[in-house]
Amino acid sequence: MPDAWAEAERRLGYTFADRRLLATCFTHASYASEHGCASNERLEFLGDAVLDFLVADELYAAGGASEGEMTARRIRYVAAQPLAEAVRRAGLDAFLLHVGAPGEKAVSSLFEALTAGIYLDGGLDAARAFVRAKLLVAADSEPNYKGDLQEWLQARGLPTAAYETLSREGATHAPLFTVRAAGGGESAVGRGGSLRAAQKDAAKKLLDRLRAGAGGEE
Repeated sequence: MPDAWAEAERRLGYTFADRRLLATCFTHASYASEHGCASNERLEFLGDAVLDFLVADELYAAGGASEGEMTARRIRYVAAQPLAEAVRRAGLDAFLLHVGAPGEKAVSSLFEALTAGIYLDGGLDAARAFVRAKLLVAADSEPNYKGDLQEWLQARGLPTAAYETLSREGATHAPLFTVRAAGGGESAVGRGGSLRAAQKDAAKKLLDRLRAGAGGEE
């Protein structure tokens, strides 16, 4: 499907010299087992390591942050949810070859496979440009209250915040979720039109409360 791959490359912001490698990046094991072709599992393995390095290198080059802060940010960037969000934000999940509806793991792992594929095809600088554009810049362009809360707690040696869904109300097309976030000996309730939005609202309120209790420190 050359036309589809051309569109995938446009969304990637990178043109592959080896189109077979590009196809393998998008081939989930479930599809590969049915069609007798290579899957992206080995690429996921390599991409995980390349992604960790590139994010760590970017954080180190930015300067100013402590080892603990850089570690917390790296973990936040390479977690399954932000990787899956980056794939969907770029519309790359539409090209994933998968049997049945892909789960979150398949979508997030696609980002790792693509990172590895671009690295193998074009080198480290090409992979860096992809990660920077599709993950780091986009992630930094919107508030990440859950990540900020995690960093605040981790910097003080406190356990990660816990989120509890209290209720789901409203019509199917317009739900309202209520979530409680707890951490650092405090808790806060947030609401939103999706579970993720409610969690972000709760995280922001909890972080504000913790900072106020600590004298407004960052």
